[in-house]
Amino acid sequence: MIDQTMTIREMCDAYDVTPRTLRFYEAKELLLPIREGQKRLFTKRDRARLKLILRGKRFGFSLEEIRQLLDLYDMGDQQATQLKATYEVAKQRLKDMEEQRDELNEAIDDLKEQLKWGEKMVATAEQTQKAAE
Repeated sequence: MIDQTMTIREMCDAYDVTPRTLRFYEAKELLLPIREGQKRLFTKRDRARLKLILRGKRFGFSLEEIRQLLDLYDMGDQQATQLKATYEVAKQRLKDMEEQRDELNEAIDDLKEQLKWGEKMVATAEQTQKAAE
């Protein structure tokens, strides 16, 4: 059962993706399903690659980075090259994400300060308006 192929519908259901997504990944040569006429049959390897694609996208890797990393699978070195390259790309991505988080935290803090100021200004304006009435 594990080595059986899956149809596009089964892949969509199993991995919560759309047929369009699978066809897009196929067009980008990230997935290479067996073609039987119009029918696509996805192998165990396609399923493993899709899991890696989805994980990579979740971490913010570009499709080109993902494709390059997937292409390293067949180097004949028990995936040592692929693992090392993936580790380096992931380390850089983590650094980038942490920098983005820090910038976002700073922007959030700045906005909170502006809201406090705005709250005081609104309260002052309301008091001024009530006094004028």
